[in-house]
Amino acid sequence: MKNPVWLEVALNGPWSRERQPAIPVHADEIVEDAIACAAEGASIIHFHPYDPDTGRQRDDYEIYAPIIERIRAKADVICYGTLPFAGDVDAKDALSPQTRYAAVEKLASAGLIEWSVVDPGSTNISTRKDVASGKQGFVYSNPESHIRHGLDLCHRHKLTPSYAIYEPGFMRLGAALRRTVSDMSPPVYRLMFSDNFTFGFPPEEWAVEAYIRLLGIEEPDAQWMVAGLGVQIDPLIDFAVTHGGHIRVGLEDAPLGHTVSNVEQVRAARARIERNGGTTATAAQVRERLSA
Repeated sequence: MKNPVWLEVALNGPWSRERQPAIPVHADEIVEDAIACAAEGASIIHFHPYDPDTGRQRDDYEIYAPIIERIRAKADVICYGTLPFAGDVDAKDALSPQTRYAAVEKLASAGLIEWSVVDPGSTNISTRKDVASGKQGFVYSNPESHIRHGLDLCHRHKLTPSYAIYEPGFMRLGAALRRTVSDMSPPVYRLMFSDNFTFGFPPEEWAVEAYIRLLGIEEPDAQWMVAGLGVQIDPLIDFAVTHGGHIRVGLEDAPLGHTVSNVEQVRAARARIERNGGTTATAAQVRERLSA
């Protein structure tokens, strides 16, 4: 019998409604969307917090905490947020590891989160359209000192690190750094694909296979999932389910301007999982698998 498949939904991302009009931004919208997605089978909820006055991302504990509390009061799900990142228009100054992880530290201390983003590498984020027009993208920067700080924080608070793997080198560095932290369970490796952005691999089965083979060398006991940015991940769901992987969908990851709601994406992903003989995991089953 297959292990239950984890289904994560990334509700909004950093895009703002200027670039992704259908995302939930206000607290009530995020909570409503999260609870509806949980009812359709999503056991992991990822979201970015937004300033209600400016409509832009703002990573403050005071915004995160009440949203997570309201979601968890209605559904047993794993909620986690993000980090402010260099290159964002709202990041005016260099960000220290302590600054980037300040909200995570407070949320962990309050017992509100079980996972944290710890992305193990840096890469250029550019769309094909921008490259062709001469518009520069930005560097998604995660210096090694930031990665080590995030892993230490996860170790101290017993959080699961969520690794976004934009390039193969992310996997190799992330695994090597994880091994420097004693008594830490493996991170969850989120394999990032794209059609519209130029990082990493396109959403092809051969690319998933390459990552699986590398993970088998670097961190053979780790769990992995398919995801991405600016991409329709649906074509990879069948392959991932039949090869022991998990799934992330949502408006953060979808092509900009996407009109299919988070709830509809979760419902469609669950249907594909079930057509492949799988079932969607509950949050309790995710926790149990991570603790095994």
